[in-house]
Amino acid sequence: MSEGTEVLETVTGTNLPSFESPSSPRLVFGPGKIARVGEFTQQLGGRKVLVVTDSGIVRAGHAAKVGESLSQAGIAFAVYDQVRENPTTLDVANCLELARRENVDFIIGLGGGSSMDTAKGANFLLTNGGEMKDYWGVGKATKPMLPLIAIPTTAGTGSECQSFALIADETTHQKMACGDVKAAAKIALLDPELTVSQPRRVTACTGVDALAHAIESAVTKKRTPISSIYSREAFRLMVEAFPQVLAQPDDIDARGSMLLGAALAGLAIENSMLGAAHSAANPLTAHYGVIHGQAVGVMLPHVVAFNSADAKARETYAELAGAGRLVESWTDQDAAVAALVSHLKQTLVQAELPTDLGYWEVDDAIIPTLAKEAAGQWTAGFNPRTVGEDDFVALYRGALTG
Repeated sequence: MSEGTEVLETVTGTNLPSFESPSSPRLVFGPGKIARVGEFTQQLGGRKVLVVTDSGIVRAGHAAKVGESLSQAGIAFAVYDQVRENPTTLDVANCLELARRENVDFIIGLGGGSSMDTAKGANFLLTNGGEMKDYWGVGKATKPMLPLIAIPTTAGTGSECQSFALIADETTHQKMACGDVKAAAKIALLDPELTVSQPRRVTACTGVDALAHAIESAVTKKRTPISSIYSREAFRLMVEAFPQVLAQPDDIDARGSMLLGAALAGLAIENSMLGAAHSAANPLTAHYGVIHGQAVGVMLPHVVAFNSADAKARETYAELAGAGRLVESWTDQDAAVAALVSHLKQTLVQAELPTDLGYWEVDDAIIPTLAKEAAGQWTAGFNPRTVGEDDFVALYRGALTG
């Protein structure tokens, strides 16, 4: 099948249609699609592949499925399976060492956002040289990069549809967002069967993060008509599917809706960026070790309430509430926003995740420090309302008790 061809087909035993989209990256969606990764690699000219993943994905058997498909296509491969959560420059260096030793000409990122970030980071250095800090920002790679296929096993980051690698400095722990269109995957392969093996906690944390991506990307200063379509459809898909996935983890249709929604939210981020909830989340992870999805989830209701003072953001939040059937179409905007905030808080309860910062014993005395760091985050600049240190202080204090 040639790239750019869109195909719809019915998959036996499920109500999910399979399809391929001519977007960039090319989206390949459907249960069992992992079996075609060798075919797609062959189409893109791969001869020696590096599969970048983590040990948990190997134990789940997903790396073996990729390897089997590559072998059937006659493609040699090596596996780097030491990816850690929130990868650092050390993870990239270790992955790069194997890539160079194996002389690869193609990369597959298999797993959550950490695997894909590590794969992209290694791709930057393998093809363009230097250090990760050289690519901190946008568009700093001067040479072509190796083709990448991104295969998410979580419905969360949407990294498979983004051109950014988020890598922390091993020494300073400073997170560097390194973006370049050349780093984007050629194909995002979305197979919902791969997400069934996730533990409930991973499903919960990544799902909350994906919902936050849809909501934040919908209102940023950088939003576009295209990103708005992605954001709205992502939210519509996930707001219904997420409770179902939590209740019935083996529901492939619901898993598929979450996976597709997360990918669309990733496309929205690529065109729109994120806002204050993500800015506020990162210091919580740095100081208290709060899992990213949990940190974003706790802060998001407060950020939505804060942003609703902006007329356009309030209108967009109301539209999302309507699209997600949280309110009737005739509901006034203030009531719709209140319903959205209430739903986000209730989602945390359904997911059995903390609803306030008190769970982590966040001390009020450190809030000014957290606020200063949050205000300095890149994503804060895209928030629909200007948000400074004093605003973050208020947001954190509001989240102390939920």
